Amino acid sequence: MSQSDRPRASEPPVETTSSIPLRVSYGPGDVSPGWTPSEPGKFPFTRGVLPSGYRKKPWTMRQYAGFSTAKESNRRYRFLLDQGQTGLSVAFDLPTQIGFDSDDRIARGEVGRVGVAIDSIEDMETLLDSLPLEKVSISMTINATASILLALLLAVARRRGAPWNALSGTIQNDILKEYAARGTYAFPPKPSLRLITDIFRFCATEVPRWNTISISGYHIREAGSTAVQEVAFTLADGIAYLQAAVDSGLDATTIAPRLTFFFNVHNDFLEEIAKFRAARTLWARLVKERFGIEDPRAQALRFHTQTAGSTLTAQQPEVNVVRVAIQALAAVLGGTQSLHTNSKDEALSLPTEGAALLALRTQQVIAYETGVTRVADPLGGSWAIEALTATIVERAGELIGRIDEMGGALAAIEAGFYQREIQDAAYRAQKAIEDKTAVVVGVNEFVAREEIAIPTMTIDPSVEADQVARLQAFRARRNAASVERRRKDLVEAARDGRNLMPLLVDAVSDDVTLGEIVSSLKTVFGEHHEIASI
Repeated sequence: MSQSDRPRASEPPVETTSSIPLRVSYGPGDVSPGWTPSEPGKFPFTRGVLPSGYRKKPWTMRQYAGFSTAKESNRRYRFLLDQGQTGLSVAFDLPTQIGFDSDDRIARGEVGRVGVAIDSIEDMETLLDSLPLEKVSISMTINATASILLALLLAVARRRGAPWNALSGTIQNDILKEYAARGTYAFPPKPSLRLITDIFRFCATEVPRWNTISISGYHIREAGSTAVQEVAFTLADGIAYLQAAVDSGLDATTIAPRLTFFFNVHNDFLEEIAKFRAARTLWARLVKERFGIEDPRAQALRFHTQTAGSTLTAQQPEVNVVRVAIQALAAVLGGTQSLHTNSKDEALSLPTEGAALLALRTQQVIAYETGVTRVADPLGGSWAIEALTATIVERAGELIGRIDEMGGALAAIEAGFYQREIQDAAYRAQKAIEDKTAVVVGVNEFVAREEIAIPTMTIDPSVEADQVARLQAFRARRNAASVERRRKDLVEAARDGRNLMPLLVDAVSDDVTLGEIVSSLKTVFGEHHEIASI
């Protein structure tokens, strides 16, 4: 360290949000001699998965949306597609996420609140009405009930005559992070992993273009993790899913190309760009070394990014537009394959149509006006970026090593390791805000005397009553004997260890509801109850 780089005794160290020390400036001597990233499109893909970056085609602009009823959400999707969105991303309400129908007692007050309510194939048909299933990629943010939502989509496609091998999209389907950071689970970990491998096996032959999992660091980061922890925990989960596939008899090289990832992008601009480059590097090395995968398509980490909801403020919400734009630019410079930009009002409510449109326009300005798409990995070779990338690779790799020593991701989660690490990081971040060592504009500095109100979305309370009435009318019209037969078939297949996906498609096609499927499977799988970590 040069004399000019050494902080004075009274000065606190300058660090990233992951406590990586930062020099005043960087030079060639600050990058390890062994750190020589290859060209874009080549192993270990530090500089991106495509040789030409975004020159031929920008990333997929996939705005996350869903609220109220299937009909209202469908209207928002069609509006966004008309405005230039290139992929759909579906948000589901809490009862749908954890496996309860809208008329269940536990669903009261939550129907249609944080996403769209989907109880039956009738709801899914309405949600997808007039959407070109064979032309638009559809992502569904769903985990515990991912197999059922995928079955509903496939059943609708079959009714429309859309061939499954033409469908493209993603289900999040990442249950491990639910136990560690988010909490929307239904079944215990082992049967949940069994459902995931059932999806892997089924889609490999029946829906080959479908991304069967989106391994999510996003919610780990939203819960308070650092960037290094986000990379380590997410990739450790990815290793666990790929190992589960291999243990079930599947070929790693066949399954790995359909694994995708989902990362957060925060405000620490340089660290976030380096984080994405580090994640690609680590994943390529891990799958090659641990699973013997040589196929470049299977080595390349592909990921979706969402700007950080936890950084948005209710105070001076217009400033959130600036935060989102900077975060989105970091994701693009880091080489994301698809992107959701949060709306300025999301600290207050679900996005209004106008706020969602502005968020989409933010992506379009970056894609078509800034020129950053003309060069692949434009910050590659920056001494600061390369040094940070190498440091994150090293630190995240060490953390993955600790997880390995515990027996892998599932064992580490069951022991509460992820949870404790995230809680400690969240505490440090909050303390920095309270101490004002971390400045949040409008919250602990530059506070406005009078806040300017902006329009917000509200969900009409009648939505829940209307959804319940539609569900009960749906039940009254269906063939009760057929429903009971399908539920019995599911229980028997769950006990026998057969692949549940074909039976789930048949069940929803014969009008079995999501809640009925989950309650049937719980008789075999049981129910997960969180054990608080100390």
